[in-house]
Amino acid sequence: MSAALPQQTPLGDVVARISKLHPKKIDLTLDRMWRILGQLDHPERRLPPVIHVAGTNGKGSTVAYLRAILEAAGLRVHVFTSPYLVRLNECVRLAGTLVGDDDLRDALLECERVNGGEPLTQFEIKTAAAFLLFTKIPADALLLEVGLGGRLDSTNVVETPLASVITPIGIDHTEFLGDTLAQIAGEKAGIIKRGVPVISAEQMPEAQAVIEQRAKQMRGPLHAAGQDWHVSVEHGRLVYQDERGLLDLAAPRLFGRHQFDNAGLAIATLRAQDRFSIDTAAFERGVTGAEWPARMQRLTSGRLVDQAPRDAELWLDGGHNVDGGRVAAAALGDLEERVSRPLVVIAGMMGNKDAKGFLANFTGLTRHVIAVPIPDMENAMPPDVLADAVRALDMRAETAADVKAALQSLARLAYEIPPRILIAGSLYLAGHVLAENGTQPS
Repeated sequence: MSAALPQQTPLGDVVARISKLHPKKIDLTLDRMWRILGQLDHPERRLPPVIHVAGTNGKGSTVAYLRAILEAAGLRVHVFTSPYLVRLNECVRLAGTLVGDDDLRDALLECERVNGGEPLTQFEIKTAAAFLLFTKIPADALLLEVGLGGRLDSTNVVETPLASVITPIGIDHTEFLGDTLAQIAGEKAGIIKRGVPVISAEQMPEAQAVIEQRAKQMRGPLHAAGQDWHVSVEHGRLVYQDERGLLDLAAPRLFGRHQFDNAGLAIATLRAQDRFSIDTAAFERGVTGAEWPARMQRLTSGRLVDQAPRDAELWLDGGHNVDGGRVAAAALGDLEERVSRPLVVIAGMMGNKDAKGFLANFTGLTRHVIAVPIPDMENAMPPDVLADAVRALDMRAETAADVKAALQSLARLAYEIPPRILIAGSLYLAGHVLAENGTQPS
């Protein structure tokens, strides 16, 4: 981009440098974002049609279904998601392909140059760089996932998206978004724009009321789950129905009952817009082909898998709040009904999470939890604190130095039936597990 910039600088060094531009990792405001976008000649005004996705749980999976369906229909799709698991590149997908190191580094350097050392969070410069990249390669659509909240999130600078999507809302990030469901829903509903269709997952009544009020205020047609569209599981298939008719599709590849709901939300979104024509075959190919790592992901090979008890099942899930624990536990319950195995949960969580609320979901499934640290995260919950939360639920708690040590300790036990092991509690932990296992998201 700029010939004067040190283009040979490794991407990791650039990321480390820009992380020091602002003392706070999270500082919700749009002021800094508007400034840098103006300095970049407003790339947010030159994007393909945007589908904007907010919510507490299921954002990434819903985006994965949207992408898979649109691509199955022959369309070119840009994607912006967060956080990443192993590499920053995972956040930016250009017309179907993860951004390369060189292109991402150059975009970050250009943003750093025009910013001139002014305060800017890492997420803000990452978002600005992504917008810049999205203007350089043609695409038919851009799937834009909110980082945190919605109203003041860095992605909330697109004036008229094609659709505003809100996944299930729960209690999380209370230090930034408020400590009631209504307050949090108000922040999420801040992505609703005037006249733009709003597609909402099934919500708790307090959240639903806020979404309905905001959609009415902005005159955005509301398509709400359970009211305007319905999704169900019938004979192992996904059945979707709205006023336009019924779709009878094969089950999602992603595991868990909640994935039927996420797929249904993606279907409802694409049926609420009239820019793209999607046929039934594309819907089915997308639903069955979507992939999203660290969401009830079965690990079948790799360095960490080799440390587990022989023939054990190893599952990885990035769920980290009460609702995330609930859907993971429900998925494990389904597995238990199919094939019964003893369950062990290896958990690591950040210090600001409700560990007891998260782990309470598993009390009927296991009495054995191993608490581990999250490497390189200064705000991670100490394993002994996490273990105390486990014991308060009348479950057996141990601690281990890391996931590898936890798996090795299980391998030394004499199981009559090979166990089912869930590693969960944090996307940061999930990313570490994938890296340690040698499983690279692509």
